[in-house]
Amino acid sequence: MTRLRQADAKKRAENNYGADFSEALGRGLTILMTFNAQRRQMTLSEVARAADLPRATARRALYTLTILGFVETEARLFRLTPRVLNLATAYLLSNPVSSIVQPACERISANLHTACSVGVLDNEEVVMVARAAGAGPATAGLGVGYRLRAYCSSLGRVLLSELADEKLSQYLTNTKLETVTPYTVADLPQLRRIIREIRATGFALVDRESEPGIRSIAVPLKRYDGRTIAALNVAAQVEKVSVERMVAEYLPLLRAEAAELAKQLI
Repeated sequence: MTRLRQADAKKRAENNYGADFSEALGRGLTILMTFNAQRRQMTLSEVARAADLPRATARRALYTLTILGFVETEARLFRLTPRVLNLATAYLLSNPVSSIVQPACERISANLHTACSVGVLDNEEVVMVARAAGAGPATAGLGVGYRLRAYCSSLGRVLLSELADEKLSQYLTNTKLETVTPYTVADLPQLRRIIREIRATGFALVDRESEPGIRSIAVPLKRYDGRTIAALNVAAQVEKVSVERMVAEYLPLLRAEAAELAKQLI
């Protein structure tokens, strides 16, 4: 049996991973996730540094990922292949939420002529699992799989408001609150007050906090038994849709769609 690195052993103990945790699989997945818009292709040394792994360990993982077709190499540079999308496709096809809510996103987007999304909470972020793009800058670069900071997005705040107090406190304590835009609320007491208000009203409205020039409104998506499993929102440019219009026109439509979807989500 291969002996664990001291750093790996410490991480396993801190996170209570257990004896059955596969370090090799974890390292491979970590390497896949190091590639992004800023790191489209990397050398072996860059991959090792980004994944915080020894060079030899990164080399073995990259070799395996290359054999499996998830990574390709050219002139000492490694990059992801389209096969990685199979992982996302497997999630989307196996998760009923994505297939059920996608038509709803398209209906809302066509009705309001703006973008509509459904997101789920993934650690400190909210990830979009369904999306219908409207027209204009509000939709640029966004799609299924896109991630936003939960604490300053309407999707994220709705989902945070549904957490139990203990889990919410844990999230707020462990999350680094940053000012993404000049309007971002990054003050912990103020953020707690906002989340309490969302619990009371049942919706979140975020005005230019997550993206410059964009405001959005979101409601929870609940299963038939009342458990929140996702959030539904629409986003628009601030010069096109006022806060008052979002609350008066967009919110009732979102709530009506959420009520219909609750009958299908099991």
